[in-house]
Amino acid sequence: MLDWLNPVKGFGVTFHTMFKKVPTVEYPEVKRPTAPRFHGRHQLNRWADGLEKCIGCELCAWACPADAIYVEAGDNTDDDRYSPGERYGRVYQINYLRCILCGLCVEACPTRALTMTNEYELADDSRQSLIWTKEQLLAPLKEGMEAPPHPMRLGESDLDYYATGRGQHGSQDGHHESTEAVR
Repeated sequence: MLDWLNPVKGFGVTFHTMFKKVPTVEYPEVKRPTAPRFHGRHQLNRWADGLEKCIGCELCAWACPADAIYVEAGDNTDDDRYSPGERYGRVYQINYLRCILCGLCVEACPTRALTMTNEYELADDSRQSLIWTKEQLLAPLKEGMEAPPHPMRLGESDLDYYATGRGQHGSQDGHHESTEAVR
């Protein structure tokens, strides 16, 4: 009976929003905070003594659907130790021209060496500057950390390092678990 009003009802949403005030974000000067679990730029983390967490396993590169990560592993020696264990990531690159910021590389990392920050300003006018190297991705040294290469300081073996996430050496959960239980 009132079929002739259907086109007018369709414009209801348009008329309703047409007179609302549009919020203006002054982006470069005022930056809005991101959500806590936002997937931004990647970061390679360090242990508490400054050694790198990356062991050069290349699982992040294999998990990347866009083939944006390139990893070459190097062998640790007693004189040159960059990470606990046998290997470290000698060459680490992320191509942000390809990266889709999906986070699958973070999920694949067995040592939690790779995480994603809330930094989202990645645009640049040069293709070469969008290929980030290991030096750009590494977390900065905090107070009390020593720049690698140096001997392990948190324990005698790499197992002592990997047990730190389970309660030793300042973990998040606070429960103490012995190294024997991890073996």
